[in-house]
Amino acid sequence: MATNIDPVPAHPLPSHDVIVVGSGAAGLTAALEMADKLKVLVLAKGTLTGGSTAWAQGGIAAVLDAGDTFEEHIEDTMVAGAGLNRRETVEFVIERAPHAIARLVELGVPFNTEGSDLHLTREGGHSHRRIVHVADATGWAVQSALLKAAEDHPNITLLPGQSCIDLITGRHELRYSGSGRVWGVYALDEKTGRVEAHTARATVLATGGAGRVYQFSTAPRGATGDGIAMAWRAGARVSNMEMMQFHPTCLYNLEVKNFLITEAVRGEGGRLLHPVTGHRFMPDYDARAELAPRDVVARAIDDQIKRYGLDYVHLDISHQPAAFIREHFPNIYEKLLGLGIDMTREPIPVVPAQHYTCGGVLIDLDGKTDLPGLYAAGECTESGLHGANRLASNSLLECFVFGESCAAHILDHWDAFDLPPPVRPWDESRVIDSDEEVVIKQNWTEIRRFMWNYVGIVRTTKRLERAMHRIQMLNGEVEEYYRHFRVSTDLIELRNLLQTAELIVRSALHRHESRGLHFTLDYRETETEAHDTVLVP
Repeated sequence: MATNIDPVPAHPLPSHDVIVVGSGAAGLTAALEMADKLKVLVLAKGTLTGGSTAWAQGGIAAVLDAGDTFEEHIEDTMVAGAGLNRRETVEFVIERAPHAIARLVELGVPFNTEGSDLHLTREGGHSHRRIVHVADATGWAVQSALLKAAEDHPNITLLPGQSCIDLITGRHELRYSGSGRVWGVYALDEKTGRVEAHTARATVLATGGAGRVYQFSTAPRGATGDGIAMAWRAGARVSNMEMMQFHPTCLYNLEVKNFLITEAVRGEGGRLLHPVTGHRFMPDYDARAELAPRDVVARAIDDQIKRYGLDYVHLDISHQPAAFIREHFPNIYEKLLGLGIDMTREPIPVVPAQHYTCGGVLIDLDGKTDLPGLYAAGECTESGLHGANRLASNSLLECFVFGESCAAHILDHWDAFDLPPPVRPWDESRVIDSDEEVVIKQNWTEIRRFMWNYVGIVRTTKRLERAMHRIQMLNGEVEEYYRHFRVSTDLIELRNLLQTAELIVRSALHRHESRGLHFTLDYRETETEAHDTVLVP
């Protein structure tokens, strides 16, 4: 690795108390909660709005209706998660949901209203209307409000264009300690090409998921499992990485690769139809029909496509009044109209696509990882909320609750956080510029393709073993490239993608049952007791 000891002795004291890696809902929530008392540095790969938060269409789940209860939201979450959820976590998050919504209203998020109340919609797996939303662009509205508040806060420094490479631990100290204590991150400045060591007393990972490990995904370009891979390499446990959620309804279009058709379209009456016969097929698979949890709907669509040799199925909401559709789904309506599809008059062609990483870095209710000084929140974590399948619109909620939880624990225990010691600067004296970047593109493409074909919606042990064989071959090639050439964002992402792919496949091979998002033809039954798949470095 390019982290050799450098004789430069004095590493300056950090100008920030806490580093937050990620500028989405989880990261900005944590930063804002700490900023009144601490100086916070927020590092973002690419732009400040490039994460998954800004892409979220549906909304945020919270018990706000008089006829709804916490217990029913908890039960819906546990049912969707196929019993793999940790009930303590589910209760912790759901009981804090109304507070999270109130906080967002204070920040100026313009949620849709109905009279004096927030308008609530319904999505698959929910027994009540409990989804607050901003039309069909909730994520962008939330991202905008959080970002404005962060930009206005004098104690928050926002630094985009930073591709984080690895966590700084005791082995990077000038006086090598070998401890797992985390002191910050090494990050590549995408403009200057220099790698800087950013140190602080505490670090919060809020880096999002690993959707781009698959060929078809609704995730943004930067969802390459960076935080999960960095934490694993530093010595943190990861859990339930086999639980990759595939959203049932991604637009099928040869030019537009990852446009999501929100769950709320089905929540408001959208029907899934065979594109040739017009048969509504979901009642054949589940009594809840289109409102079944995502894993059920995704497998049903996958079965229809494979059984009948289809390219896609139809999602049809054209039976609803045109004005209703345009009011509830203005962004989707305009996007589709630009592609020649009028959803008020005709069905939408859809296919499943990877959508959410339900596993990740193992954390407790305070957002603490195994490593002292390292916290995590959001999609890069496995908190116990989602279990074997995330319930729709619980994802942003998890970001807010655990962003606040990380911040609260750091603030409450601040006196116990030591100043970081001097650490080694990044050393690239032994590397050169590469003229073989085609290797990165080739390997990236290969990983995404075999992960889609072998580790997708339906799995077998043989397919998983084939995927692992390819991962093992690529590991040496990527590591050799990493050791000899100057780092770039593409190389950093490739290294993390490959590491994340290995964790997913290892986890899938460990689970000898079908549960939730992990469905294998070799172990079709679900075991009586649910057990997490925990990998230890």
